[in-house]
Amino acid sequence: MKFLREATLEVAPTPSQLADWVMLTKLRIGVFVFFAAWVGGVLALAPGTSWTAAIEPAFYILMVGAGSSIFNQVVERDTDSLMERTRERPLPAGRVSTRDAIIVGTALGAVGTLALAFRYNVLAALLLLGTLVGYSLVYTLLKRQSTMNTFVGAIPGAMPPLLGYVAIAGFAGPWAWHLFLLMFVWQFPHFMAIAWLFREDYAKAGMQMLPSLPNSEGLAGRHALLYSLVQVPVSLFPGLRGEASWIYLGAAVVLGLVYVAFSLLFAMREDHRRARALLFASLVYLPLMFVAALLDPLATGA
Repeated sequence: MKFLREATLEVAPTPSQLADWVMLTKLRIGVFVFFAAWVGGVLALAPGTSWTAAIEPAFYILMVGAGSSIFNQVVERDTDSLMERTRERPLPAGRVSTRDAIIVGTALGAVGTLALAFRYNVLAALLLLGTLVGYSLVYTLLKRQSTMNTFVGAIPGAMPPLLGYVAIAGFAGPWAWHLFLLMFVWQFPHFMAIAWLFREDYAKAGMQMLPSLPNSEGLAGRHALLYSLVQVPVSLFPGLRGEASWIYLGAAVVLGLVYVAFSLLFAMREDHRRARALLFASLVYLPLMFVAALLDPLATGA
């Protein structure tokens, strides 16, 4: 009944409905989801195939990612209203109705999944559907129950390159798993920086994030350092298996050590400046690693 009451409320006017939907679909994150899926697709293409062939499946993956972001905010609209950084989002602020959000999220998820199934293959579509459920329901609901939500949420978070690869190849080859593991481990230092910066907000909303728990001083920094150290050997797998040349390997070593350095600084002293520096380093690290894979002739078969 609560949903029915919310769905019939008159939505407050907004200067820019487009801006609200950009926020609901998390389009800035979606741009990187598209890029990661496209890179995975490119690495699955047969040698000599135009890289533009990987754009279409990446777009369908972007659509479903946008839908899952909407569902995430639908489920979290009550807790979002309790946090300073999220209370002005379209749903808790009342600028978009829950009904409209569900309709648009369902349409994006259904169209993207079905298009991937009919245009490419059923395996990719099923994995994409599982990613949507894993993120928008399992991870989102677990955030209120256990700090394991970070680990669980990292699984759908790492899926875009694997999905792009499977869409093109029909199976998950070595590079699909390399990029999945790379993105999976990368998320922990990245998220520890975010969770520490907004730890008070998370505590207000009852979110079970590691830095927001009582007596958690130092835990975010130590976890960030641990996973950044794991990131280095994980990033070297393609080179050790003979699937990448010195181009990718050199980038992996240099970028990995930089990521470790920023994580170490954060572990030595948790403060806003070092947390933001680590967050910035994480946002630079992953795109450059993907670019290194694209530039490596062994990876792309060029």
